[in-house]
Amino acid sequence: MCIQKEVKEAFLAEGMEERFAMVSLSNRPDLCQYQSNGALAAAKQYKKAPMMIAEAVAARLAGKSMFSLAEAVKPGFINLKLSNEYLAGYLNGMMESGAFGFEKTKTPKKIVIDYGGPNVAKPLHVGHLRPAIIGESIKRIRRFAGDEVIGDVHLGDWGLPMGLIITELKKRQPELVYFQEDYQGEYPEEAPFTIAELEEIYPFASAYSKEHPEYLEEAHQATYLLQSGNRGYLALWNHILDVSVADLKRNYDNLNVTFDLWKKESDAQPYIPDMVEAMKRDGYAYISEGALVVDVKEETDTKEIPPCMILKSDGATLYNTTDLATIVERMKLFSPDEIIYVVDKRQELYFEQIFRCARKTGLVKKDTGLTFLGFGTMNGKDGKPFKTRSGGVMRLESLIAEINEAVYQKIMENRSMEEEQAREVAKKVGLAALKYGDLSNQASKDYIFDVDRFTSFEGETGPYLLYTIVRIKSILAKYREQKGEAKGQKILPACGQSELDLSLVLVRFSEMILAAYRENAPHKICQYVYELSNAFNKFYHENKILGEEEEKKQSSWISLLTLTGDILNCCIGLLGMEAPDKM
Repeated sequence: MCIQKEVKEAFLAEGMEERFAMVSLSNRPDLCQYQSNGALAAAKQYKKAPMMIAEAVAARLAGKSMFSLAEAVKPGFINLKLSNEYLAGYLNGMMESGAFGFEKTKTPKKIVIDYGGPNVAKPLHVGHLRPAIIGESIKRIRRFAGDEVIGDVHLGDWGLPMGLIITELKKRQPELVYFQEDYQGEYPEEAPFTIAELEEIYPFASAYSKEHPEYLEEAHQATYLLQSGNRGYLALWNHILDVSVADLKRNYDNLNVTFDLWKKESDAQPYIPDMVEAMKRDGYAYISEGALVVDVKEETDTKEIPPCMILKSDGATLYNTTDLATIVERMKLFSPDEIIYVVDKRQELYFEQIFRCARKTGLVKKDTGLTFLGFGTMNGKDGKPFKTRSGGVMRLESLIAEINEAVYQKIMENRSMEEEQAREVAKKVGLAALKYGDLSNQASKDYIFDVDRFTSFEGETGPYLLYTIVRIKSILAKYREQKGEAKGQKILPACGQSELDLSLVLVRFSEMILAAYRENAPHKICQYVYELSNAFNKFYHENKILGEEEEKKQSSWISLLTLTGDILNCCIGLLGMEAPDKM
């Protein structure tokens, strides 16, 4: 909206810097809709009484048709109300705009966003929920704002876990051709294991290796042979990838999360030798206690930042090495303006080392953004990290099933639809419950996972939002049955308080999207859709929309509802949700 622009011009016309033209939503809606406190801050610099400045600015604004109120109040506030005519005109402009009046960025960026991070051969668990749905939402918000965004799952596929699986397979099925050193033929196309078997093999092998040093040594040797190009082991590794990725895609699909790239740690391996050589040649990397390291501490540091280790004393690579080589790969393939990592906030120091090392050694351009988006922990009602009832780590698939079942039971209590339809609706509503329960929190904060609260159809929940959208769909469908398709109807100036309140929330859409975009903050969209749903439901309960006899007023309301529904659908889409037609 143009409020900020008008206030800036008024301050400038009074000979004051535009930085004082701050406008915010009023915390006293009974007095005004917006407020500017800039006169209080400007008073000191310009040695004038705050009220004198506020009155002069308010007098300039009072002459503008967009304001029905522009007044100065003690000790120097400027209270503002928009005229109902201006609001109606703005809403009609939103209806005609492809993005509801939101102006896409004039300087779009190319961004790679790393928001998956699962390991192959292991099932997704609750710890994989937050990076997936936060990253997916940020990807969608940035695309909506005009950026080119490349989402990468970044699979863990190249370390000791692979060696452990291969070792255990060899122990269980030594007759497989993959273990025959003189085998020269083609390897089978079908994997010698299912995803269920694979998911049992890895934890067994991992636990066994901790008790048996000789087994662990064998696994290290298998890892070395794999990374050195052993044909049979590479064939097994490809089977592991194929089986795992098919299962991961199915699980991510259930979360409505997609990736443009299914890149792996192994994809970065070819970049490591040249990267390490350049770090040595340019004098950044040196030997410390046998290991190759790069100093990343800075004079301004108030806490100890350890060196970034590049190679272990035996020449083996580390996660650091792979993550740095992945940056090299991303710069080479995409030359992004920014790389965003959606990762557990407890890894902040690790990524600080990686980013500093990448900058110091010239792996990225000087103006390339490296952004760490740390997320908090999903906790149970006991305040500890969320577990199964038996105390184990819960599979993500089980969590989704649990929340879908809770929603299904609530739907069937009303017996308003057939079982099959109820199951389909429960999937969409359950996903909204899960995602809104998570995304409504600031990403960096821990939160309590509460199935009962998240699946409630009342209060600040995903089901409440979807129910609001379904209610709007129902009203519009009934209107079409009665009077046909609504075409080109204008929104008229509001004639009641609840209609005005709904309009005032709608016109804040662009401002909200811009804030969510700039701050990588899906929770701002969550706050907005909840507020918009509340405003609509109040309007709905106070007005007989389908029973309104004055045709012009009813047509205006139908347009207002259409815009509200479209914006709610747009917002939940940016959060990775979808509304059913019926609930």
